[in-house]
Amino acid sequence: MNKVLIAYFSRAGENYFGGTLRSVEVGNTEIAVEKIKEQLNADVFQVEMKKTYAKEYMTCIEEAKNDLQNQVRPELVHILDKIEQYDIVILAYPNYWGTMPMAMFTFLEKFDFFGKTILPLCTNEGSGMGNSEKEIKTVCHGAKVAKGLSIIGSDVANAKPQIEKWLKINHLI
Repeated sequence: MNKVLIAYFSRAGENYFGGTLRSVEVGNTEIAVEKIKEQLNADVFQVEMKKTYAKEYMTCIEEAKNDLQNQVRPELVHILDKIEQYDIVILAYPNYWGTMPMAMFTFLEKFDFFGKTILPLCTNEGSGMGNSEKEIKTVCHGAKVAKGLSIIGSDVANAKPQIEKWLKINHLI
């Protein structure tokens, strides 16, 4: 049986929902992760930055844009001791400027993913996976990167059937 890790980045606070801004207690990506956990016996690791982005959406996206433009690798609150015991890694993250948040790059660059299968999941408001699948392949040399799942963040509460189908396609349920 394959051992699965779900590694995710999520952000609460003011978020963009189909043209409007509203504050949320739990980020969209974390909600998607909870739906995956309902289906799988998997370990979960939250990728958290020591210096978090602002709660205000417009400030947050400017901070994320600056990090991307400068290829910043934010310091994380904590990191896993090792990843060798996992066969499959589900990476879940929001789409920030056409890719993953830079904190996900910090996380990925700490480990050797050779021989592992990576399943990307990206929450967004219509921009899809962006370049994230390609960038995961570049960072995670020797890993098999499966086709990712793009979920509209403002509809994540209704994404259970979509998530179940994706997990079935990838032989996890």
